[in-house]
Amino acid sequence: MSASVPQPASKGSPSLLVRTRELDTGGETLSDGDLIGLLPRPRADAAHLWLRRGAGLVGWGQVARFTSSGPDRFADAMGAWREFTEHLVVRDEVGLPGSGPVAFGAFTFAPATSAPSVLLVPEVVLGSRDGRTWITTVSPVDPVDEEPSLPPLGPAPTLAQLREQVSPLRPHRGVQILPGALDPDEWVEQVERVIARIRGGEVAKVVMAREEHVQVAEELDIRPVLTQLAHAYPTTWTFAVDGLIGATPELLVRRERGLVSSRVLAGTIPRTGDDEADLTHAASLARSSKDLEEHEFAVQSLMDSLRPVAASTNAQDAPFVLHLPNVMHLATDVTAVLATEHADLSSLDLAARLHPTAAVCGTPTPEAAEMIAEHEQMDRGRYAGPVGWIGADGDGEWGIALRCAQVEPSGRELRLFAGCGIVAASDPVAELGEAEAKLAPMRAALRI
Repeated sequence: MSASVPQPASKGSPSLLVRTRELDTGGETLSDGDLIGLLPRPRADAAHLWLRRGAGLVGWGQVARFTSSGPDRFADAMGAWREFTEHLVVRDEVGLPGSGPVAFGAFTFAPATSAPSVLLVPEVVLGSRDGRTWITTVSPVDPVDEEPSLPPLGPAPTLAQLREQVSPLRPHRGVQILPGALDPDEWVEQVERVIARIRGGEVAKVVMAREEHVQVAEELDIRPVLTQLAHAYPTTWTFAVDGLIGATPELLVRRERGLVSSRVLAGTIPRTGDDEADLTHAASLARSSKDLEEHEFAVQSLMDSLRPVAASTNAQDAPFVLHLPNVMHLATDVTAVLATEHADLSSLDLAARLHPTAAVCGTPTPEAAEMIAEHEQMDRGRYAGPVGWIGADGDGEWGIALRCAQVEPSGRELRLFAGCGIVAASDPVAELGEAEAKLAPMRAALRI
């Protein structure tokens, strides 16, 4: 565990004031694009984002950064966050989920990886929910004796003042696609081998992912990319944490005042662009024994992980078909109420308990993870790991990092990812087509 963070306050040393106030928008209702447009700087590692349909959080700057790795990466990060929040002075005038102290996080898929897991505390966070918009700022204050003395609490910045701080957008040019660890033919060959092992009874399902590498001629301006994702995929959660960007349709877990919810996706069919044909395909997806089997594995995996800590759990009797612009998924919403003895489990604690689900790993999970490491022949890094945010009270939202890209520190190189659930009835060539469809959101946002 490593951290870059102000030390806990002691007598005579600086402390941190977290202040949340209503933002005067002048009656303007801010869309996802409007909120993304308030990011002042173009760099991918300067944007912290979790948005869906005009609700969520946008942050910038960095007050603290906690990194962790290995099997204890979630517990170490949660411990660091709890310790950090104990020493804050908080003035929250809004009192909604996402107001007050907030950290954005992105965690690796596997314990063994070269990428770190990270929690970031922004200097400034804009929040929007239930028709209200707020701004949270984190700033140092000087203590007097045992209690910090607060500076004069002036008015919150106006929307116009925030817009004045935004640097001009930069177009990206010279986009070039390069092969990842496996080219398409090599990937299909590995999927064939996995199917043979599934039919041999070693596992029931394995999620196989593939990557593409992208280079741009100049450092990427992340803001138009995120705006395009939010506009094209409004029912997904658009996210950005430490250079990991994307639009995920899958909510791993939300914890809000003791209520836990999740959305499971497994079973996919590409869209054709023809509405009538897509309705026919949606009906076939809902009846597909192969896709229903894959979906049941994923739902059961999540329910099994929740039951030991829940007083009650509930899942829909049958999945529904979630329509996205590029694909359609079988989806099931799951809710649970935490048992009294587990009521202090945070959203990040729950994400750690649920990850990895069968939807992104396979069944049984340990054996599927071993096959992934052997046959994908790449390091997933944070792809398919939990990404989202957490508040000081432990509430928060964590999605699964899908339909995403990792922007490398240079700002000129990206890794794009897509994955497919493989079961005994899978067709390797069809799975390649599904992976291509799942790469479409990031390709389009990058204007490839």
